[in-house]
Amino acid sequence: MADGDARIVVATHNEGKLAEMRSILDACIHGLPGEQAARMERFTLVSAGQLGLPDPVETGLTFEQNALLKAGDVTERTGLPAIADDSGLVVDVMGAAPGILSARWSGVHGDDRANMRLLLAQLKDLSEDDLGARFVTAAALVLPAGMGKEEVADRKGPTEFIRTGRMDGHLVHRPRGDQGFGYDPIFVPDDQPERARRAGVELTSAELEPAEKNAISHRGKALKAIMPILIRALS
Repeated sequence: MADGDARIVVATHNEGKLAEMRSILDACIHGLPGEQAARMERFTLVSAGQLGLPDPVETGLTFEQNALLKAGDVTERTGLPAIADDSGLVVDVMGAAPGILSARWSGVHGDDRANMRLLLAQLKDLSEDDLGARFVTAAALVLPAGMGKEEVADRKGPTEFIRTGRMDGHLVHRPRGDQGFGYDPIFVPDDQPERARRAGVELTSAELEPAEKNAISHRGKALKAIMPILIRALS
């Protein structure tokens, strides 16, 4: 790949998600041998939004289908490797909703506050003890034709990979914290950082430091699983 094309596109218009993915990728590169790390550091993560690409309609019925749809659309338009994730909040008492509709639960895609307000209104009469929930992510990597030949012996078009991750926890009625995005202020992960355990408190995802969240999050787990494929393909 020429230096001018040394880019990996994250199929999102959410710059918060781009920053989170960049942090996870940097952590993966940091653990590589020197020469391999140097080759990977040539590549820059850019978002679909930064490239002016349209946001495709998410017609999939699962997280996996939507993630592949988004990454595939970017690779088709740019000829570059693309990473996409489709994530959502699954609330047990709501029969797995909001699920794939999490980002547009209120009817407007990406309106985090409206989505959270509507969900809290729907759950207001329930005890927090009954609000078991989990975040789920499907991460997709699409490599353009001719890249990563060692991954697939015989192929003519783009190659697709998918990995998943989840983070279990429960919801709270009052938002707390200003980190993260989406439903983070009302979600308390089961896996709490050491500082929270020492203090005897439970932190929401929005009260976690980025490194703490990436270490346990659904997105972090899915992306860490798919990064070795990307690293092998590009290095």
